[in-house]
Amino acid sequence: MSTHPSQIRRPSAPLASTQPPTIHRGSISAAATMDRLATAVIYAGATLVVAIVGLIFYFLLRESAPFFEQRSLWSLLRGEKWYPLEPDEAFGALPLIGGTTLTTLIAVLLALPVGLLCATFLGEIAGGRTQALLKSVVELLAGVPSVVIGFVGMALLAPWMRETLKLNTGLTALTGGALLSLMALPTIISISEDALHAVPRDYRLGSLALGATPLQTIWRITVPSARRGILAALMLGVGRAIGETMTVLMTTGNAASLPSKLMAPVADNSVLQSVRTLTATIAAEMGETAQGTIHYHALFALGVVLFVITFMVNTLADIAISSGRRS
Repeated sequence: MSTHPSQIRRPSAPLASTQPPTIHRGSISAAATMDRLATAVIYAGATLVVAIVGLIFYFLLRESAPFFEQRSLWSLLRGEKWYPLEPDEAFGALPLIGGTTLTTLIAVLLALPVGLLCATFLGEIAGGRTQALLKSVVELLAGVPSVVIGFVGMALLAPWMRETLKLNTGLTALTGGALLSLMALPTIISISEDALHAVPRDYRLGSLALGATPLQTIWRITVPSARRGILAALMLGVGRAIGETMTVLMTTGNAASLPSKLMAPVADNSVLQSVRTLTATIAAEMGETAQGTIHYHALFALGVVLFVITFMVNTLADIAISSGRRS
């Protein structure tokens, strides 16, 4: 009797095991221990950073305390003369704050449009090879020592400005601000590019679907949507410019005089005056000051002022970044 092939019983495939894989209790314990250890290391690193910043501020306050025992903070901030030599010593930080503000303002006015254009080109227009090349140039610029930029300014930019503008000296606020803009550019470009990348792709596609050109999409949709990140880049660039020392020490002329009209520097040629900044004053005078003198402690008082200004600028930048992420 023949059997139909469909009636032949074939050996069934072995059923897959439905039991869950065995997890050893020891492996779970080791993973949990590693997680706790990693968390502890992260918290320890964050605490160490905060402690270091706090210790720096404490050291500045301790060393500046003898100065504030003899002079008030208000007299330091509103004094219009910095002349630390006896017997007519005067410790007024207003010219130094004015010089710092003027050079920083020039640097921002020069660096912001250039940095924004470069970030827009890198993030929205440039192709693979061009983008990689330009990013390498930006990273290289960020790694150039400030003393090298200052030397280039003294050797090339300052003589050119003296001859072109018919000045007595090319070491002016404009020279220092122009060089500071170069040093602030990498910060502004990098953070602005990240802000542009964070804009949702749907915004671009929706704009293009409505008939806008790619250029219109960039300037009317992408850039306005990234304005908080761009503002953060600007604030961090300001912090970079305020804290710079060697470049301004070498190229601003180091004249502790208050610009005549700080709020209208171009109209009255204040940008063509020699100025001195807070950082340059500390760097130039600390090595020649006797320890324990009022001049010595006054320099630490300038350090406190500079620390507070930088902290406020960085805090504003952090607020701008946090607001941009929430929005």
